[in-house]
Parts: sequence; C-alpha cells; structure tokens
Amino acid sequence: MAPIDGHSLNPTHHLLGEASTYRDPQAMHVLVERLHAVATRPWRIMEVCGGQTFTLSRYRLEELLPSGIRMIHGPGCPVCVTPAATIDTAIALAQRPEVTLCSFGDMLRVPGSNGSLLRAKAAGADIRLLYSPLEALRLAQEMPEREVVFFAIGFETTMPAYCIMAEKAVALGLTNLSLLTSLFTVPAAVRAVVTDPACQVDALLAAGHVCAVMGVEPYEALSRELGMPIVITGFEPVDMLLGILRATEMLEQGATGVVNAYGRVVHHQGTLQASAAIRRVMEPCDAYWRGLGLLKNSGMKLRKEYEQVDAWRRYNINIDSQSAMGCRTEGEDACIAHLIMKGLRLPKDCPNFGHRCRPDSPVGAPMVSNEGVCAAYFKS
Repeated sequence: MAPIDGHSLNPTHHLLGEASTYRDPQAMHVLVERLHAVATRPWRIMEVCGGQTFTLSRYRLEELLPSGIRMIHGPGCPVCVTPAATIDTAIALAQRPEVTLCSFGDMLRVPGSNGSLLRAKAAGADIRLLYSPLEALRLAQEMPEREVVFFAIGFETTMPAYCIMAEKAVALGLTNLSLLTSLFTVPAAVRAVVTDPACQVDALLAAGHVCAVMGVEPYEALSRELGMPIVITGFEPVDMLLGILRATEMLEQGATGVVNAYGRVVHHQGTLQASAAIRRVMEPCDAYWRGLGLLKNSGMKLRKEYEQVDAWRRYNINIDSQSAMGCRTEGEDACIAHLIMKGLRLPKDCPNFGHRCRPDSPVGAPMVSNEGVCAAYFKS
C-alpha cells in the first residue's frame, strides 16, 4: 500500500484545536476507543524519545492500550547514552586547577566509571550548573584567568545553541572557552536498534522536537530504508495516544512512510536557521553510545575551523574503545540499560531496580534524568 498522508489519517483533528485538549480526558477517551476498535493484531511500537517515555509512564497510558500493543522504550535520552568514559573525561577536566567545568543539572549525577561530577564537585572541583550554554560565554568573559569548559550533551535539539555559542566565542576572540561535546543524531541510533536481529519493532514514534529542528526528510529516508511506518509525535498524553493510533492504523493497513501527527510544531523543512547553524559549525562523526557501542556517523563534532573551542582537541583527549562502551553488564551492580533500550527487558527486570538503583543513588544512567526509562518507571 502507498504511504499514508498525515491529513487523511486525522479524524480527531478537531479535538486538537485548543491547547487545553492535549491533556483532556475526553479527547484521550476518544483516542483510546478508536485504538481498541482499530487494533486486531499484536504490534510493537517504539517511542524514541525519553520525554515520550516519561509521558507514557506519568499518565499510565500503557494501561489504556489494547492488550496486543506493546510499547518499547528507545534510546532517546541523551543523559542515558553519554558513555561513562566521557563522564570520566569531564571529571578529569574539572579536577584540573585552572578549569571551571559547566553543564546541565542532570549530567552532574550521571555515574561514570568511578563517581560522578556531583561527587567531584563535593570534593572541591569547580563545577557550575548552568541553564544555557550561552551563560558559559559570560563566565569566560568574567573570568579570563580560568579555562571554562562546557560539557555539551544532547541530540539535534540542543546542537543549535552549542553552535551559536561556538560562533560567538570565535567572534569575540575568547581563548579560554571550549566545548566538551557528546552529541548524537537520533536516526542513527534508531537504525542500530531496529536492525539488531534481537530487537523486534514494527513501527516508530519519532521525537517531535528533533523533527522541529531537522525536518521530516531524515525520517522519510529512514522509513524507506527500514520499511516501517514512522509517526512524528508530540509529548502530551493526547499527542502520544494520537501517535500510537496513527502507527496502529498504518500497521493494520500494511502502510509505510511518515505521518506528521505533531503538525502544530513540526514543519516539513524543519527550522532552517537551526539546521543551517549545525551545518556551519559541526560535521558527522562516529560516536560511542552507552550500552550500544560504536555507531558509524551517529555523532556530531566541531569542524576544524572551530578547533579553538573544541575541548577534545585543546586538551588532546583520546578515549580507548573498551572504556567507551560504558555500560556495566557484569557483577552485582550490573546495568541492563542496553537490553532495555532494545526492548528486550523492562526496568523491573533489573535486580537493582528500586533497591540499589534509585534516582537518589543511580547505578545506571537511565535512573538519573526524568527522561530515563528507569527513572520514569520508578516515579510512576
């Protein structure tokens, strides 16, 4: 069957006209009823983004789905997939007497091989929690005697801000500011997980905020390659149920292609200014993902023209492949996140879940951020 157009699959469009409907119980009830009417077979649908996993868990949406529909929680949490070796590198930089290391709050609690940035801060390292990478520009200007390093993690959604920061630093001639990048592209991870013989996925819910930046085309190419339906989905409960309904309708009809079920935010071409900034400042590279290993062309790094703000080059940092794997899979403190991200296990299957591994004392990265599947399950 030919790919299905998003508008022809949107009989509930009138329910989504006002912002208040995105959590409206009546709208949710209508979508759930239609799901039960449409689903005739078991289907496995992966939501890619950790924010979507959080919504599923917070609103207990999986309990409303037909018994045959199983949600698989994908690798879409940047905090969760940043390798332990990269955390170790950030800690080592922070422990240098001349360095002020900055990052977002969740990264401070992510476990590396031995401890976390929060523990290093408690031991005296100059580590700052910032809400925007552009705040690091101000710090570098205010403290010319310090080396300011921003630990830049994330997917396509955060890259434009880092690119603007890099361009401004170069324009201002700042010589004491650099980025320690740990940046990933979502389609590469999806491809790696879905093509793993052990993983069984029938359809994907793509992260709406990523598509808002990069546009729809990368997922159209991915759908053609994988031969499966992809639905671009938002993050409210009505968004999630609509995305699951669209995916189920496509599966039931044997359709492939991409449906944009988040049209109020996502435009086909994305945000041109943001994607242009990424192309100007960054280029693809191979990258290690915690739990998934080395994925070809799955990361982004600063171009050579911006090497003056590249902490990897400035400090001549190299990570060996063994330590970059970054997922403890043996011993009593084993983390099974690599199995959870492929839909082979659930958080409750981990013997440490809720006991040795809790949000206040995480063993694995997925227990740190609200977008981590283990934290979402723990708090639901």
